[in-house]
Amino acid sequence: MIEKEAYDKAVYWLGKCATPHGFHAAYPGYDAVWARDSMITSLGASLLGEKFKKTFAASIKTLAKHQAKSGQVPNAVDLFSRRKGHVDFKSIDSSLWFVIGNYVYKKRFGSGVFDKKKVNKAINWVSGMDFGENGMPIQLPTSDWQDAFAHRYGATINTQALYYDALKLNGRNAEASRLKKVVNENKDDGLWFGDYYLSWRWKNHNKYKEMGTWFDSLGNLLAIVFDLADTNRAEKILRYVKKKGIAKPYPVKAIYPPILQGSKDWQDYFLDADSRNPYSYLNGGIWTYIGGFYILALIKMKKFNEARVQLRKLAEANMELDGNFSEWLHGKTGKASEGGGQAWNAGMYILASESLKKKKVLL
Repeated sequence: MIEKEAYDKAVYWLGKCATPHGFHAAYPGYDAVWARDSMITSLGASLLGEKFKKTFAASIKTLAKHQAKSGQVPNAVDLFSRRKGHVDFKSIDSSLWFVIGNYVYKKRFGSGVFDKKKVNKAINWVSGMDFGENGMPIQLPTSDWQDAFAHRYGATINTQALYYDALKLNGRNAEASRLKKVVNENKDDGLWFGDYYLSWRWKNHNKYKEMGTWFDSLGNLLAIVFDLADTNRAEKILRYVKKKGIAKPYPVKAIYPPILQGSKDWQDYFLDADSRNPYSYLNGGIWTYIGGFYILALIKMKKFNEARVQLRKLAEANMELDGNFSEWLHGKTGKASEGGGQAWNAGMYILASESLKKKKVLL
């Protein structure tokens, strides 16, 4: 079965990406420890017994060692190659994935490397980004995983979903409840848009509003997985994904629809990346690690038959180019990019597969 072939290949790629200082984002290629990549990878890798326990712990240690005095967690720690070493910041989701990853480690393996002071510093740094004093962290353009495309700022659904989960894990339930109410119900600042969450929103200028109405797949799916979306909203999001073919030919396109040159969401710097072309890279290209979160969302809503269908499609996508686990695939043709060995694709395939076996989201 292709699902089993993909599972075995995922374990293979996790092994290739595992290093003494944590999970590299890909092998070969992205030979550094990114906060979001290593933590997302570890969500699934940590389900394989203690096989990658040390690598998960090393990822946390590497990030914690280079945490800024302010509490911000690095976007990437690039000190392990022949390149000139450096530590990157300028990212809001890195700190949130660090918090979530720490709690997952604690749940799987006990306290170990879990450092409550480091975790609190990270989430407090994000809390300090609440410009509007309404409980919603605000970010600058290209300051999360979409670091070259698309151009979004203000309150993003991706960050709000991560922050909501981080608050709950940290025991800050009153703040989490406030955030959920604002995101879902506030007419001036909320992100709910009828069938899905806005990708981002900032200020209103009477009839003119600063917002992105394109569908951000990861943010919307995280909202389901982490319970930011209630049952009604979750069902609407999944219906929208199906109606618009966002999970075709494979799960799932990063955004929908693609942003076209000359449109209001276009920025000229997009020309400097593969995203300049519709259905390529982040501009409507398929990212299978997000496909893993799509399967988790289906499991969350007890759509097990559809989850099985999508897991097979996810396996097929990851096994393109002889099990390449490609970074992205074309959003229309499904043609795989050559850059492969992506750790978070592997980790999320394991998480989706194991969650489906148990018929529950294993987070």
